[in-house]
Amino acid sequence: MKFMRDYRLFADDHDCDDPMSGVVNLFDTAVVFISALLLALITVFDAKDIFSQESNLTIVKKNAQGEMVVIEKKGRKIQAVKMSREEAAGKGVRLGTAYRLEDGSMIYVPEE
Repeated sequence: MKFMRDYRLFADDHDCDDPMSGVVNLFDTAVVFISALLLALITVFDAKDIFSQESNLTIVKKNAQGEMVVIEKKGRKIQAVKMSREEAAGKGVRLGTAYRLEDGSMIYVPEE
């Protein structure tokens, strides 16, 4: 029964006094959780094209004030353009046609 009395001989007493010892790995756990969450979001939304250097991608975003921002990615170049309600004049080339469907969604058909 001597081993029962001397169980504290090998105990590391200085670690028990630290109140932060329970949260030592909290940062590492948070980094792993955030990485897993980002990977899951990319997989669910099939957004792998965002990170591909060869892909072309266009996103139209509308904020709470009704302003629209067009984010266009061509290869490695990303450009964001704020849309305004002002009319513009000048020469241009027709790029395609936009249609509003009965359910309210819009589709864009580029011209060949």
